[in-house]
Amino acid sequence: MATFLYRVGRLAFRRRWYVALVWAAVLAAVGLGALKAPGAADEGFSMPGIESQKAFDLMEQRFPGATADGATARVVFVAPNGQKVTAADHRKAVEDTVADLADGSQVASAVNPFQAKAVSKDGTTAYATVTYKVAADDLTDASKEQLEHALEEARDTGLTVDAGGSAMADGGGAGGSAELIGVAIAAVVLLVTFGSLAAAGLPLLTALIGVGVSMATILALADALGLSTTTGTLAMMLGLAVGIDYALFVVSRYREERANGRAPQEATALAVGTAGSAVVFAGLTVVIALAGLAVVGIPMLTKMGLAAAGAVVVAVLIALTLVPAFLGFWPNAVLRRRDRRPGRTEEEAKDNGGTRWARFVLRRPLPVLILGVVGLGALALPMTSLQLGMPGDEAKPTSTTERRAYDALAEGFGPGFNGPLTVVVDAQGDDDAQAAAAAISKDIGATKGVVSVSPARFNEAGDTAVFSVVPSTAPTDEKTKDLVTAIRGERPGIESETGATYEVTGTTALNIDISEKVQSALVPYLIVVVGLAIVLLLVVFRSLLVPLKAALGFLLSVLASLGAVVVVFQEGHGAGLLGVETTGPIMSLMPIFLVGIVFGLAMDYEVFLLSRMREAYVHGETSHQAVTSGFRHSARVVVAAALIMIAVFAGFIGESDSMIKMIGFGLASAVLLDAFVVRMAIVPAVLALLGDRAWWLPQWLDRILPRVDVEGEALTRGADTPEPAPADQEAARV
Repeated sequence: MATFLYRVGRLAFRRRWYVALVWAAVLAAVGLGALKAPGAADEGFSMPGIESQKAFDLMEQRFPGATADGATARVVFVAPNGQKVTAADHRKAVEDTVADLADGSQVASAVNPFQAKAVSKDGTTAYATVTYKVAADDLTDASKEQLEHALEEARDTGLTVDAGGSAMADGGGAGGSAELIGVAIAAVVLLVTFGSLAAAGLPLLTALIGVGVSMATILALADALGLSTTTGTLAMMLGLAVGIDYALFVVSRYREERANGRAPQEATALAVGTAGSAVVFAGLTVVIALAGLAVVGIPMLTKMGLAAAGAVVVAVLIALTLVPAFLGFWPNAVLRRRDRRPGRTEEEAKDNGGTRWARFVLRRPLPVLILGVVGLGALALPMTSLQLGMPGDEAKPTSTTERRAYDALAEGFGPGFNGPLTVVVDAQGDDDAQAAAAAISKDIGATKGVVSVSPARFNEAGDTAVFSVVPSTAPTDEKTKDLVTAIRGERPGIESETGATYEVTGTTALNIDISEKVQSALVPYLIVVVGLAIVLLLVVFRSLLVPLKAALGFLLSVLASLGAVVVVFQEGHGAGLLGVETTGPIMSLMPIFLVGIVFGLAMDYEVFLLSRMREAYVHGETSHQAVTSGFRHSARVVVAAALIMIAVFAGFIGESDSMIKMIGFGLASAVLLDAFVVRMAIVPAVLALLGDRAWWLPQWLDRILPRVDVEGEALTRGADTPEPAPADQEAARV
């Protein structure tokens, strides 16, 4: 591996113009394809195999066109204190607003609340439902402006008017300012780390090129592969993160080889052969983690994982080819000014912060290990009370109209009104479908926790009915989950009495089912991802204990970060500092996101840090000396890479959306704990306690495993003597 990559680095350096032109051509080609490709469609969210999805599919089959994915807006009218919305002047204002809303070119219908009996019992609140002919993503600016204008005119009459629903979604999310903040902080960290504008700019430039290629490819293939507009979000975030990391690793090793007296071409080749090997295997662990998202069984998540895995592959290829080509263009620019003096060797910088920290841990391995494990364990404890769900408008800031509409409906109609359940009765083959539906409706209505049941609506064939069930508790309340379980538990008895069957769906039931499926998929996902990664690390480090230690340390950091998320976003401790106004269940996909993304990034640091230790150990140093050497060469780079990741993820905490805040906080805290507690403290402490046993491998396993020269042993045999630096002499070498 190291020898092959050495040749790749040397070739990229010598043929730098060709390499740069090839990548420019690739970027231009996929960019042109993205411009000409039809816009990516939003295929919606689906999860095969859960009851709520089966019920929704049945509705689409039996009620063709009735469940079309058109955008909706629920406009809520609240009368001033002590007044009724049914008063003549308020009633006229509401009806005029509904008429204005119905006048839009994309509006399918706008229901008058007084005709639909959508008025609260106390007469203070009413709501109108506006249905559009197109999906939320296809709403024009004119339609959105018309909705906003109608709301403003209604407010001028003295009513409190707010709106929720899919039509209010701005289509935004994590992006724009968050990425800019992350890139800006990354630039500062790189500048401080390298002390050179060129060295700081090169990883950023190559990472942006890689992200450009990845995103343009995703957009170009979106229509052909059925990718949605959200598929590329994870690819962009991780492509930027690992793109900076991988280029950082190669450039750092290049500067080290130059400091040892190597000529630019030889230093580049050695950097790609050694650090590049670590990049390849680190990239493979990330790809395994992302491709493993297919285990969860959510098509959208699978596509996001595969697209992000593709972005990581591009980042690896960029680091192995374009980075050495750029080093060929600017061989001295990436060095500090003092490092450009001939004859300077690494001995001048033998001791640094990394070596001092390593020696500190090596002298006190047991206290450091106990402190690190106990600290992470304490942070992980709240994770035992983790509640998963899909926060909706109730999690948004009170400054948003969606949150105010949610609160007004909950106050006027009850907390369960915002999350009604939908029951689909399949009476096909039943002699009296209406009687069966009525019996099922009556039995469900008598269930404890049900406030009301709407009249059943039948399809044209008369063999399928649909009705709504309003719970007494909020959508994210645990009692609502118990209610759904109770209604489904009554099914066998009701079916035996009526001969008809039914299923429960709706947004609330769908979120409950998703949470349960994600929880059940988490353990298999961990087994697949961690198992494959252990095998990969076993091949890389030829050690039995190092991969196990890496996996256990990762699990500890992920559990601790999940515990931190629970403390802030579920229990509310310190939530105000992050601008979180409402606590509740943790987003269902949060554990999967944390495991998939953080596992890949954690293995990046593990491979880069341990490969330098393994390299020193193979070249004759003792186990303790190898730990010190690894930290001397790698600690500064790992710290810089971790700070960059933390900055990128922490940028999302400033977003207004609660779920984006949660993702940003969770990922930032996970990287912080894994990089600084696990990799920088627990890892050297464990290696110090294990000594030579850390690198032990049974002989029978040693014979079976393929040999990959990640530490570059074959390279150093013929490259121990520094080359002369003149360009003509180095160019003559092959």
